[in-house]
Amino acid sequence: MRSLAGKTLFITGASRGIGLAIALRAARDGANVVVAAKTAEPHKHLPGTIFSAAEAIEQAGGHAMPVVVDVREEASVTAAVEEAVQRFGGIDICINNASAINLTGTLQTDMKRYDLMHQVNLRGTFLTSKACIPHLKRATNPHVLNLSPPLDMSPRWFGSHVAYTMAKYGMSMCVLGMAEEFRPDGVAFNALWPRTGIATAAIQFALAGEEGLRHCRTVEIMADAAHAILTRDARTCTGNFFIDDLVLAEEGVTDFDHYRVDPTKPLMPDFFVPADTPLPPGVSMEPAA
Repeated sequence: MRSLAGKTLFITGASRGIGLAIALRAARDGANVVVAAKTAEPHKHLPGTIFSAAEAIEQAGGHAMPVVVDVREEASVTAAVEEAVQRFGGIDICINNASAINLTGTLQTDMKRYDLMHQVNLRGTFLTSKACIPHLKRATNPHVLNLSPPLDMSPRWFGSHVAYTMAKYGMSMCVLGMAEEFRPDGVAFNALWPRTGIATAAIQFALAGEEGLRHCRTVEIMADAAHAILTRDARTCTGNFFIDDLVLAEEGVTDFDHYRVDPTKPLMPDFFVPADTPLPPGVSMEPAA
């Protein structure tokens, strides 16, 4: 089985949710994980800090370095990257997971929120990638993975929340451009996106509440899909916009029901998945039989 043992992952927004799940999956291989996030003190609503995440990573079998990082600030990111290199000797994988969401129309989107989404999603992704690339170029099988959607230009994804869509698609444009720019260096750039809602705080507090969580898949599907991508050959696996269950189907996975939060509920489709995206054989969005 392909493994991330000994690899060093720099993961933004890794204190909770999908970022933490990816970190824990890598930790089970014995990887080193830099937990690069803002949450040093417990949030009144959201679980997890960089320190609780680091503890969980260590318990899972990995080595963790928690560091307070604001991906909007160049000095914060570059200092964290250098600290990671000093601690672990390099960086093999960069995961741009940190993101801000606000699903409002143009007239309802204040510029402070607009700026936040573009600074975290687009600027943060560009900046973190830029800071990691010199070290990735010296690594064996280096990968950058952005948690961002396929570039589907359908108006349906823009009409209701154009500001958020532009910010997320900016992350995907980094994949498109950097995959080509750094192809000669053998650094892979790929995007990963879920077909369905994923049971995270974003769903619970920003979108659909407690009931919405029951129509989601768990974070483990994204962690397993990310692991599959990050262990592929970087020179041949680059410039892709992956959907989580299709990645796992390529790996031979046939049972997806164990990723459902509640098998008796239909699955909630996620934003940005193109209408012509096929389902893996045997998979349905309807309640599990």
